[in-house]
Order: sequence, then structure tokens, then C-alpha cells
Amino acid sequence: MQIITIDTEFIRLDALLKLAGAVETGGHAKIVVQNGEVLVNGQVCTMRGKKMRNGDQAEFEGETFEVKNL
Repeated sequence: MQIITIDTEFIRLDALLKLAGAVETGGHAKIVVQNGEVLVNGQVCTMRGKKMRNGDQAEFEGETFEVKNL
């Protein structure tokens, strides 16, 4: 599991994937999310603008990313 630390209330799912290095571009993030390849808290999520808050987890290609606030 990779911890992604943010200093804001939330981060959008597509931005989280890009920040974590799971995808190279925002466009790639958009495609994988819309294709249903990303799980958020264990459920398929197709909303790239999904607000990820403290404690939320995203899973993509076998890697898990957890959001933590500073």
C-alpha cells in the first residue's frame, strides 16, 4: 500500500492516480477510471472527479493507494 499525503480536504481520483505515479497523464487516468479499472474503497468507480478524502483507498493494477491528510 502506498500512502498519498495531501494538505487539502480532498483530492480528485484522477489527480490521485497521477500523483501516485499509477498513470503518466491525466488523460490516461480518465480512460482507466471510465473503463472501470479502478476500485475506490473496494467498489468499481467510474467517476474521475470522485473526491478522495482522508482514509479513502483507490486500487489500480494490483496497487493500493490510501489518502492521508497532513
